[in-house]
Amino acid sequence: MRLKKSISKNSTTYSIIGDYKNLQGKRTTYIYETLGNFKYLEERFGKDNTLDKVQEYIDSLNQLLKDGKELPVVLSLDPNKQIEKDINRVFFSGHLFLRKIYYDLSINKICQNIKQKYNFTFDINKVVECLVFSRIIWPASKLSTYEQSRKFIGNYDFDIQHVYRTLTYLSKEINEIQKELFNYSNKVINRNYKVIYYDCTNYFFYTEENDFQRYGISKQHQPLPLVQMGLFMDADGYPFAMNINPGNTAESTTMIPSEKEFLNKYDIKGKNIIVCTDAAMCSDEIKNFNIKDGRGFVITQSIKKISEELQKKALNKENWRILGNIHDVYNLEDIEKDEGLKKTHYNDIFYKEIECETKSVKQTLIVTFSLKYQEYQHKLKTHQLERAKKIVEETNNKNKNVKKKKDMEQIKISKNQNDPKRFIKEVKTTDAGEVACNIEYLIDEEIYKNEEKYNGFYGITTNLIDDTKTIIKVMNGRWEIEESFRIMKNEFDAGTVNLSREDRIKGHFITCYLALFIYRYLEHQLDDKYTVHEIVSKLQEIKLLEHKGKGFEPVYTRTDLTDDLHQFLGINTDNEIITYKKIKKIFQDQEK
Repeated sequence: MRLKKSISKNSTTYSIIGDYKNLQGKRTTYIYETLGNFKYLEERFGKDNTLDKVQEYIDSLNQLLKDGKELPVVLSLDPNKQIEKDINRVFFSGHLFLRKIYYDLSINKICQNIKQKYNFTFDINKVVECLVFSRIIWPASKLSTYEQSRKFIGNYDFDIQHVYRTLTYLSKEINEIQKELFNYSNKVINRNYKVIYYDCTNYFFYTEENDFQRYGISKQHQPLPLVQMGLFMDADGYPFAMNINPGNTAESTTMIPSEKEFLNKYDIKGKNIIVCTDAAMCSDEIKNFNIKDGRGFVITQSIKKISEELQKKALNKENWRILGNIHDVYNLEDIEKDEGLKKTHYNDIFYKEIECETKSVKQTLIVTFSLKYQEYQHKLKTHQLERAKKIVEETNNKNKNVKKKKDMEQIKISKNQNDPKRFIKEVKTTDAGEVACNIEYLIDEEIYKNEEKYNGFYGITTNLIDDTKTIIKVMNGRWEIEESFRIMKNEFDAGTVNLSREDRIKGHFITCYLALFIYRYLEHQLDDKYTVHEIVSKLQEIKLLEHKGKGFEPVYTRTDLTDDLHQFLGINTDNEIITYKKIKKIFQDQEK
């Protein structure tokens, strides 16, 4: 700190100035405190030896700095002075909490390994940081991510070409990245991979079909080229492994190759792992693979698709038990007829076990029944039926006065179990009632009645005999993998991919994978007290306003969530002002 004297025509003004380095490492001078003209100096420091006393004050400030202490910040804002033009003053800082996890998981080391392997010069770690943090906080296209990287507090300086090159390198190392993340995460988290869940989803692209983006069955019902993601998740909801395939790939063919990959690379062969997945993977090949080396399988089984003989046993109202009660046997028909019993058992899960070996797999079919689930499904299907009736009525009314067949509105009949149009049937007639060319739509009551009989029932096939409680507990955990896909699709907007090259698409999805892992870690560190919407919204809100040479002022609302975030971070960024030194320390401590 030193005294500066500014001389003008009419007056001499004194101020205390100092030097500082901004976050980009550029050294510059700033005014610490404006003291005013000599008259103000005399009023503050006295008329005797005024400048000597000013110097003593400056020396005391320098001694505080020498002792490693931070100086009080004095803000002097001029209501008549405009702010600097084209200078960004507000920075996103919610990523500081994510960055701590990023470095705890040693993702920076993964990036360093890639850089050394391919011997390029740009800082791939900075790019990956921005791609991952933006995916959680401000998901957007790669170009938009590059542009908003300048708004993150920190020194994120790279070119747009580095973003696309990074995606290519990540794609080349996609399996190695998953392996290294697994190994590093085991040093930080007690990974619970006793149960591994697997599911697939697809993402559509507004582009032409090519060798990788292919037309397939879209879960969003979009007639667009697709890319498919298969995701494994551990028992605590952390991503475990993934695969990316063309959109027309059969889901059942994606599971075993990925399992072989991580069983070998993760060095977990021979572990007693239970693999849990949905009915799309209900093949003997998958089951046979997952009974080797002590593994087991728990796979959803559609009651509608089993043999007539097994269906008869599964839907029979007799011989049901309740979890935790091995003595009593229940008749569901008796319970459904008695309102008191229905109320008593509303939240209970009934089950029965049925032997159902295939030609090559020894397995048991466990059927569960829930009155609560039955009521939920009944309400859902009744609502869908009413929607179907409305569609039929509206369409038939529109077609009444149509004279030409080509002008008639048609309903695309669906077989999708969630589509109300599955309850509709098309009948072609003449005016005389004979079957011909006029189109009329009716409700197929038989389909509705047939579906109603399955309400409340749920099927599981497994090779884990005599451990029904564990099996049902495993199945109840499947919602987390469904939530993981929802988070990636809705909160992280993983489908916003303005890319067409296979390598870049794969690179994009591995950044989504890293983002999901980091988010899950943060969620658990916050004791699962907050929803994904609450966490992401707050991370978006956390911003800092820079006062040149002084530091950063928080411009967000302090809440219980921000208090918990700061407790996790270990350093507060919610003081009235945060100095450059403190911000730099946060970055340095995270990188140790």
